[in-house]
Amino acid sequence: MKNKYLLVDTKVLPDIFEKVIQVKDLINVKKVHDISEAVKIVGISRSTYYKYKDYVFSVSESMKSNKVAIYLLIGHKTGTLSRILDKMAENHANILTINQDIPINNTANVSITFDTYNLKIKLEQLLEDIKNTENVIKADLIAME
Repeated sequence: MKNKYLLVDTKVLPDIFEKVIQVKDLINVKKVHDISEAVKIVGISRSTYYKYKDYVFSVSESMKSNKVAIYLLIGHKTGTLSRILDKMAENHANILTINQDIPINNTANVSITFDTYNLKIKLEQLLEDIKNTENVIKADLIAME
């Protein structure tokens, strides 16, 4: 059977999955000497970590040469899209496509597809930065490959 992946908000998952991610993060940034130390800090057993480590990933962890599509609803103000693209360029997001509808009622729908291979920050942080850009009404992750 082929693997099937889902993007799920952590609010609906048991906290054990987030703890597995925390252990992986501690190991990846070398804040611990080994797995035993990391699981003690996070508060899970080694067996729990090993049970889930190959099945639980943060969004940015699975982002080696992946494509991401985001949807934006932006206000029809000069420079809004430019500021968004500047934020993406500053963080080395490689823009692949941009589709913008004609503004209606002073808002425009925009979809942007980009490659995250060289992204300097986590995808979650980039999305948050985009959401906090002036005149961005809505920003959602719609697809990942």
